[in-house]
Amino acid sequence: MAIILVASGGIISGYAQEKSPYIPEIHGTIRAKYEYEPQINAGRFQVRNARVGVNGIIIPIISYKAEIDLSDEGKIKMLDAYVRFSPEKVKANVTLGQMRVPFTIDAHRSPHTQYFANRSFIAKQVGNVRDVGLAGMYQFGKTVPITIEGGIFNGSGLTNQKDFWTKTYNFSAKVTASFFDRFVVVASAQKIKPEDVNIMMWDAGAYYDDTLWHIEAEYLRKNYAHGAFSGVNAVDAFVSRKFPLKKYLTGISALGRYDYMSNHSDGIKNEEGQLYANDPERHRMTLGTTLHFGVKKVYAEIRLNYEKYFYKQGVTPGISEQDKFVVELMCHF
Repeated sequence: MAIILVASGGIISGYAQEKSPYIPEIHGTIRAKYEYEPQINAGRFQVRNARVGVNGIIIPIISYKAEIDLSDEGKIKMLDAYVRFSPEKVKANVTLGQMRVPFTIDAHRSPHTQYFANRSFIAKQVGNVRDVGLAGMYQFGKTVPITIEGGIFNGSGLTNQKDFWTKTYNFSAKVTASFFDRFVVVASAQKIKPEDVNIMMWDAGAYYDDTLWHIEAEYLRKNYAHGAFSGVNAVDAFVSRKFPLKKYLTGISALGRYDYMSNHSDGIKNEEGQLYANDPERHRMTLGTTLHFGVKKVYAEIRLNYEKYFYKQGVTPGISEQDKFVVELMCHF
């Protein structure tokens, strides 16, 4: 874009260059929080996430993304690392590399798009899967846009890739339909095999979003082959109402959530060669408010939550899976 400057004695020509589309974009998310559990009269400070990522394009039809978390519950993890081919004139793409598999609604959210400080049981325990493989997406329809996603994956997870060879791949498939730009219905399925037991998961959910109200409900069923473990049921339902404001504090949201998970096994056997319940059955109610700062790509949130857990009599909950107050500051750039 050329700029012409007129000065006494003649014309001075200057140039202001537009940003090149090939320059990589840097983004990141930091979540720091404090949690207090009244049942044990103890608290903790924690850096839950410190994610840094880079994405960009090589040519208009080939893009890439790489993302690492420097503090995923205190551990360094490589998350996304993929190359994507997106043909022109078609709403479709093919992705090769390491990614979050297309499955569920809540488990597919990044930390900066979460509504609550802590993830639902579906997103944390039951349906949370990242893997290495090949995935594709195709979108069609104008009145009712429909997106179809699917892929095949190693089943090796994020760290066991070098000497991992398989004859049976994991797979996932997901269909999303949008009505009136506000109401979205999602159905998905996924097969995994953590060790030698095939696990099949089915998920269905829907949400309404008009930028002020967000109302969502999701159900997940997890079945283990040959009755190796009882089928797992998981539910996540919540509502959020945002009240817009101006200047630095751009909004305040009031939120409420109910989620549930029956006895759950991650598919890894114990020393006796049997699957067991890593997570006991539980219900949880979460109430909270969120303070929003900033807009668009650079913003921050203060999330204030109270979580109330319900277990069957005689169950000893994990030390971090009890009633708690949570104060979290999330910054995304």
